[in-house]
Amino acid sequence: MSRRSLLAGCVALAPVFLSTGAMARALAAPAAGSFAVEGDHFLLDGKPFQVIAGEIHYARVPREYWQHRVRMAKAMGLNTIATYVFWNLHEPQPGVYDFAGMNDLAAFLRAVQAEGMHVLLRAGPYACAEWEFGGFPAWLLKDPKMRTALRANDDAFMVPAERWLKRLAVETAPLLIANGGPILAVQVENEYGNFSNDKAYMRRMLGIFEASAWKGALFYTVDPSKALANGSIEGILSGVNFGTGSSEQGLARLAAMRPGAPLFATEYWPGWFDLFGHPHETRPVAPQLKDIENVLSHNGSINIYMFHGGTNFGMMAGASASTGNYRGNVTSYDYDSPLDEAGHTTPKFFSYRDVILKYSRQPKVTPPAPPPVIAVPEFTLSHAASLWDYLPVPVAADKPLTMEMLGQSYGYVLYRTKLAAATVGPLVIPAVHDYAQVYVDGKLVGTLDRHYNQTTVALSTDGPAVLDILVENTGRLNSTRNMRTEWKGIESASLGETPLTGWQMYSLPMQYGQLPKGTPAQTAGPAHFQSGSFTLDKAGDTFLDIAQLGKGVLWINGRCLGRFWNIGPQQTLYLPGPWLKKGTNEVMIFDLFAAAKPPKLVGRTKAILDGPTPTYADDAERKKKADPNAEFGPRLAAPAAPAVRPKE
Repeated sequence: MSRRSLLAGCVALAPVFLSTGAMARALAAPAAGSFAVEGDHFLLDGKPFQVIAGEIHYARVPREYWQHRVRMAKAMGLNTIATYVFWNLHEPQPGVYDFAGMNDLAAFLRAVQAEGMHVLLRAGPYACAEWEFGGFPAWLLKDPKMRTALRANDDAFMVPAERWLKRLAVETAPLLIANGGPILAVQVENEYGNFSNDKAYMRRMLGIFEASAWKGALFYTVDPSKALANGSIEGILSGVNFGTGSSEQGLARLAAMRPGAPLFATEYWPGWFDLFGHPHETRPVAPQLKDIENVLSHNGSINIYMFHGGTNFGMMAGASASTGNYRGNVTSYDYDSPLDEAGHTTPKFFSYRDVILKYSRQPKVTPPAPPPVIAVPEFTLSHAASLWDYLPVPVAADKPLTMEMLGQSYGYVLYRTKLAAATVGPLVIPAVHDYAQVYVDGKLVGTLDRHYNQTTVALSTDGPAVLDILVENTGRLNSTRNMRTEWKGIESASLGETPLTGWQMYSLPMQYGQLPKGTPAQTAGPAHFQSGSFTLDKAGDTFLDIAQLGKGVLWINGRCLGRFWNIGPQQTLYLPGPWLKKGTNEVMIFDLFAAAKPPKLVGRTKAILDGPTPTYADDAERKKKADPNAEFGPRLAAPAAPAVRPKE
């Protein structure tokens, strides 16, 4: 197929002509290297260059494994690594910055360069990426203006965004290619065309980039094919995002909008993300090979999203919405990628490599060995402690305050008030963000789950009583305009139509050093901590089987691995070997569904990501017609059957 034929039958789009001269002027005089656009192709140090990239997110990979994952990418034939930057990790409080440990972005970029590879820096400030709040810091939502200002040309959002971006530029500008670093180009915003089409906002955002330490870099935007015109900016490079089977349409739309400019598939999706209670997602390989061949054979550039998905460690998994239904993302971000969550090759890796090497003309090399994997014998979480015995000092207010108003970003909030007299009637909470347990005098009487838009619980008391509402943040939405109201906790509650007042609110961010290990005496009932330990002769990667757990969070040696929930599909949590140690290893969980019997855990040598989803069969979402434009995307392959598993 010729470039001309890509335009045949293309949906008519208003052309936005790309000025090659304008882009050339945007590049500073090269110090150690240069990357530019010349007509329909890129030039690296003055020579034609085809970007063949794969996405790896530094925050989803243990720092000890960064070099291994980059070497695996190189072994598949890639020459570039793309990475998002997650604002919420680096500015946890306004004006307070963190670039240490796994947040040491510059160290990750240098690790890429050390392997002779290049970087596409996806600076943001918005990422999406199925990451908590799309990478935005939760403290933005403390400002009520954010309900209209988020991702808008409004100082309430633009001032903190500019402060952050200029700080990020100082951190990364020394690593631009013009300064001898690996960064070829810097992305401005992300898929803005899916959110809005405010060109004044995008021009102001570009102005921030151009006035920063990145001045002179090659800037670009990315958008899905249907939203290209909305999110692009005249005069800078535009790329297109699409999934399996959509390469012809995606490239054609980009070619129509930017005739004579490079064909750049800035996100090619080889898989998809998993959601709690929704069957494990996979995508067929054969059409993917055709897509990659189609891009590369037209001298196009490509970024495989994701080459290696990794893990949503801690409480960084976001949430998604399809046809109005909220669903939290699971802890694994395996994404059915060529390199799996633990850094092991899949058949897709070698199939991709065969196609890529055909065009890169690089020699075939043997991938480096993956990290060692170990089994951990079964052990019991023998100690327990009740949440109710370890409540902090509360904040008092007449009305419930959201998590953000309490100065908290992640975890849980306990809302408490007193019922002055006997009560019979519905407790009504118009919006629960995201999962609530309702207690009367310490007894669980009902739950509210945002997944199902539940808003009422029947109450009945014989006299005065204490009402507790324990609310979990299951992850903030990472896309759509609903992000603007993605506060956590509750804002109001009533008995029938009578508002409840006089609240005490207990902030529970679940910071490890403040959590109780408990005693051997088992605590009966839900919502409590459980802990135990196991001993190793040597460390290695393993996969903790969480089948006996309910809904909550797990820590190992003080590190939060992530969330678990027994509605599936994820049944194991990836535990990296560098986070284990020879000798005793401590495990702790907080479980909303904790049973009276101490649970047992075991470390397996294989992940289980396609476990049962018992609530899905009756889910209203399943009964709706599949919408190819929905956020979940079309289902192109049935989930693998979980009944039969290979022997370890």
